[in-house]
Amino acid sequence: MRVSLFITCFNDSLFPETGKAVVRVLERLGHEVEFREQQTCCGQIHRNSGYEAEARALAERFARVFEGAEAIVTPSASCAGSIVEAVPELAPRVHELSRFLTDVLGVEDVGASFQGRVCYHPTCHSLRALRVGDRPLRLLRAVRGLELVELEGADQCCGFGGTFAVKNAEVSSAMLDDKLAAVERSGAEVVAALDTSCLMHIGGGLHRRGSRVRTMHLAEILAS
Repeated sequence: MRVSLFITCFNDSLFPETGKAVVRVLERLGHEVEFREQQTCCGQIHRNSGYEAEARALAERFARVFEGAEAIVTPSASCAGSIVEAVPELAPRVHELSRFLTDVLGVEDVGASFQGRVCYHPTCHSLRALRVGDRPLRLLRAVRGLELVELEGADQCCGFGGTFAVKNAEVSSAMLDDKLAAVERSGAEVVAALDTSCLMHIGGGLHRRGSRVRTMHLAEILAS
């Protein structure tokens, strides 16, 4: 299958290794990956801030850029959810990575190997907008050498929420503290998730606490 990679502006600017990991996983499974250089922001930031007209324009541009793509795969549950909400007709072709692997390709074991204890944080968009369910957990359980540990209160928001963390900093920080405490109690060495935005928030909090727990996108673990 020929797969079009939607990397998202957040990953492109701050976490480029995530996109590279997606490519390695898909190519390992025998698929061709293309990158359309005209792609830009999907409009999620604008929509979350109330700029609906601007968000709609970017979503429509996204549809034009990826016209004719057989499958559009992204390592961001939040951006995938935003696109599907804005342009419903794209829903059959826009896929968050874990859902693409399990539902479209029918794969759970991607040939990965990773040593360490990992807990999984289901980000709000993956849990509530895309309803990915246990798909990421099934992929993690198939990774050789990986010990998956339970995260208490996993379905609770980490407090990021895009501009929410800026506009409601105190509430966001309190929510983050609860999440970090749960991560530390789990005994995990790594926190995995489907959105680098939430991982950035969690990772920053762990760093400030002097914690040795690392954050990794699911794609990076699957690419290992």
